[in-house]
Amino acid sequence: MASFEITGGRRLKGEIVPQGAKNEALQVLCAVLLTGEKVRIEHVPDIRDVNKLIDLLKLLGVSVREDRSALCESGRAFEFQADQVNLDVLASPDYREQAGTLRGSIMLVGPLLARFGQAVVPQPGGDKIGRRRLDTHFIGMERLGAEVGYKRGAYMVKAKKQLKGCYMLLDEASVTGTANIVMAAVMAKGTTTIMNAACEPYVYQLCTMLNSMGAKISGVGSNLLTIRGVKELHGCTHRMLPDMIEVGSFIGMAAMTQSDLTIKNAQVQHLGLIPQVFRRLGIEVWQKGDDLYVPAQEHYEIERFMDGSIMTVADAPWPGFTPDLISIALVVATQAKGSVLIHQKMFESRLFFVDKLIDMGAQIILCDPHRATVIGLDREHKLRGVRMASPDIRAGVALLIAALSAEGKSRIDNIEQIDRGYQHIDERLRKLGADIRRI
Repeated sequence: MASFEITGGRRLKGEIVPQGAKNEALQVLCAVLLTGEKVRIEHVPDIRDVNKLIDLLKLLGVSVREDRSALCESGRAFEFQADQVNLDVLASPDYREQAGTLRGSIMLVGPLLARFGQAVVPQPGGDKIGRRRLDTHFIGMERLGAEVGYKRGAYMVKAKKQLKGCYMLLDEASVTGTANIVMAAVMAKGTTTIMNAACEPYVYQLCTMLNSMGAKISGVGSNLLTIRGVKELHGCTHRMLPDMIEVGSFIGMAAMTQSDLTIKNAQVQHLGLIPQVFRRLGIEVWQKGDDLYVPAQEHYEIERFMDGSIMTVADAPWPGFTPDLISIALVVATQAKGSVLIHQKMFESRLFFVDKLIDMGAQIILCDPHRATVIGLDREHKLRGVRMASPDIRAGVALLIAALSAEGKSRIDNIEQIDRGYQHIDERLRKLGADIRRI
């Protein structure tokens, strides 16, 4: 097990390029199974979860070729061809072991069902941040005509005849659920209408890619998708968006460390409320073309609501504030002037990392599993370095940001969690002047 050793208190300076979006990658990589033709995907992040999914596609018989000439700091380019998929692998111990450790493996179900009429996926792994039910995925598959069973820790989905389009109202605007159902419906007979569909940029990107492959999806970017089934899809070239969670993490990192940072090629039009929420926490975020510039600030002050009441930062389905940045907003508030209520609605275990911040000297009251009140220290009392462990991807980076701003040395164990979502983060931060070492 690896750890980061960090000596905090250093100001960072320079430019950083966000990686390709992790959550988009886990969708669009699964979509290559929908055709036997070549699919090229660019700006692919070099992170553990994405690499595990690529290995899983190889295990299924997908040909994978990396274009080394396209290698750059921000990502990689791959060509995939799923013309020799071996469905017998679905019953193998190797498949069940590899798929069971990866949350994104659930999105293999839609394309396998659409093209081959069957899919198997073990109960997927991922972050331990609370209940993450899969009902939306499988209810949608059943509405399209598939049969879903559960046996010996795995879901088995089968279409006895061709899938048939229908109208469905999703019980929740699940991002992965929407993506999975869309991939299952693109080759179903007739028209599928999905109401209360997720409209995050990841789903927008997936639908854009599928349309370039020959799918007929309208309403892209809205919560009402209409999909007219086609007989087959063909190859395409698709470029992924920069990771908006990395962008938000770098904004928070700049504020906490009093650093002067430029976030290059941030695709600002796809960031939604992210810059605005950090501005409400008092952070200056300037847009320069498609870049974001965060100047060094000695102090930043949390706004209040217009009636003078305490600010609340809460997550919400898109275009609301993404839940993946709640941990970052919380840690940023610890050194602000003022107080804020952080409300994490979706996952009941995601705020439990605050005990590490309290050990570092932060003033936080954990009200219940979903809410925490942060009393900002306005840098009068700096955080102090401690030893801690990363419980999940986003909390791990929040603790990393805290350690970079703290006095003294910190050690973060279980950094494999951070590596699942952040590409070579220690190397990239050292280029900005951070004192961080992988041990």
